[in-house]
Amino acid sequence: MLATSNVILWVVVIIQSLLIFALMRQVGVLHERVFPAGALMSTAGPKVGEAAPVHTVQTLSNTTITLGGKQAGNKNTLLLFVSPSCPICKTMLPYVNSVLAAEQQPTNIVLASDAEGVSERAQHEQFIRDQKLPADHYVLSRELGLAYLVDKLPFAVLIDNQGILRAKGMVNSREHLESLFEAQARGVASLQEYLSVQHHEPSKRSAA
Repeated sequence: MLATSNVILWVVVIIQSLLIFALMRQVGVLHERVFPAGALMSTAGPKVGEAAPVHTVQTLSNTTITLGGKQAGNKNTLLLFVSPSCPICKTMLPYVNSVLAAEQQPTNIVLASDAEGVSERAQHEQFIRDQKLPADHYVLSRELGLAYLVDKLPFAVLIDNQGILRAKGMVNSREHLESLFEAQARGVASLQEYLSVQHHEPSKRSAA
């Protein structure tokens, strides 16, 4: 009787161990897929690795800037599409302001939106006052949004100093914005692509 109980107990322990191992493996796979999340890559519009479309636009301070093409000062350009009616956009603007306020800005940040007519322009002017955004970094251009096929906000585009599109995607947090720079540093279109490559490489090595 005692021997039978011991056998049953060991069987239960082994089954529990296998279940715990399987659960830990699934948690590891889930962690790998979710963290870091990275900007949500979009396949629409200009392709990463190609030359970004060149647009000359006017800021709300009535200065003219060129987006795309070779840039003076060897700075990358982060183009962030926002809107006064986008609540997620507003949560990211303090980070944008902190970067703009830095003495040595590693990246030129341009905020973009669209507007038609005097009343909508006035709405954007009030928006930048409320959010304490610099008018010389804010542009209104419907053509710019159409060029990148932006359909959801906030949406970010990273262009290097040679005018090459390096990363793009929807961004819902500061971490998403930072992931665009990480993707550029790793030479991939998005962190999702990087994680996908890392996930498949161990399988290839094992098969070899």
